[in-house]
Amino acid sequence: MSVREAILAKAQKRIMLIDGAYGTAIQNYRLQEADYRGDLELTADQKGNNDMLSLTRPDVVEAITLAYLEAGSDIVETNTFSSTSISQADYNAEHLVRELNLASVEIARRACDRATAIDGCPRYVAGAIGPTNKTLSLSPDVEDPGFREVDFDMMKSVYREQCDALVEAGADLILIETIFDTLNAKAAAMAAQEAAESAGRDVPLMISMTITDMAGRNLSGHTVEAFWHAIRHVKPLTIGLNCSFGADLLRPHLKALSPIADTLVMAYPNAGLPNDLGEYDEMPEDTAAQVSAWLDDGLVNIVGGCCGSTPQHIAALAKSAAGKAPRTIPQVETQTRLAGLEAFTLAA
Repeated sequence: MSVREAILAKAQKRIMLIDGAYGTAIQNYRLQEADYRGDLELTADQKGNNDMLSLTRPDVVEAITLAYLEAGSDIVETNTFSSTSISQADYNAEHLVRELNLASVEIARRACDRATAIDGCPRYVAGAIGPTNKTLSLSPDVEDPGFREVDFDMMKSVYREQCDALVEAGADLILIETIFDTLNAKAAAMAAQEAAESAGRDVPLMISMTITDMAGRNLSGHTVEAFWHAIRHVKPLTIGLNCSFGADLLRPHLKALSPIADTLVMAYPNAGLPNDLGEYDEMPEDTAAQVSAWLDDGLVNIVGGCCGSTPQHIAALAKSAAGKAPRTIPQVETQTRLAGLEAFTLAA
């Protein structure tokens, strides 16, 4: 049975869980710049470059991954949120992109194999692709709205470098997450599909948008419904939302997405909104209670946590999800008007 078939089958029987935040957990280790740098010869300060820890402190990354698996996660992300040449350029570490991605998959796979050996339950590695600070949809120059720092082919090549390494290392899935620019997501999805095709295997895509305003749009102006129709052609295994706000504020947007998405819906919110110090202090039971409302409404198939969440949050979600019926994937055939286009029929 393929990974795609296995996850679809499992998600029809119960609510599945993905992991939570890594940045929050890493902060708890109170690491110094030397921990991030290790023995690598790098010219820039590396403190805060969490992805670099896959090379210099793999023990920290593996311990965090194992904690999420022990809390109940079926899927864990690789420590590669910023492992692209664009993001690593901030640390003068572009030359380590391939090594970062290879090492991160190896760590996640080792942790999954260890957890599976204990109880026999398969776990899955999702190669994580986060956003960059370059956008195809918006100009960085307010005086020149038509200016772009990058073009589509450049962004696709940046994502392709990362995807090739993730796929080569054996990631089960590719997760394109915290999407604020729909066109960037298209470039990443194309790169992931090309990497999988080149490797000769099916690597399902997981697509997760982040909402940037209370109207429910991302930074490039798409609502969740518009985003789904813009990305549906890549046939993702999951579509959904992450980061953004707390679970209560994401609920209406999941209600809009769930009836129209003919695939699994995954959502992993922040642990509430940050306080005045920028810290997340929503307790695990509070997050779980809010997500429980999603489950009662049949809105999701996979849940987890984003900024501020911890293994304790995932454990609370696992407890809340136990015995709850997963969302039923709809057979979608509706008349839709999208972005001013003429109504058209979408057939499942």
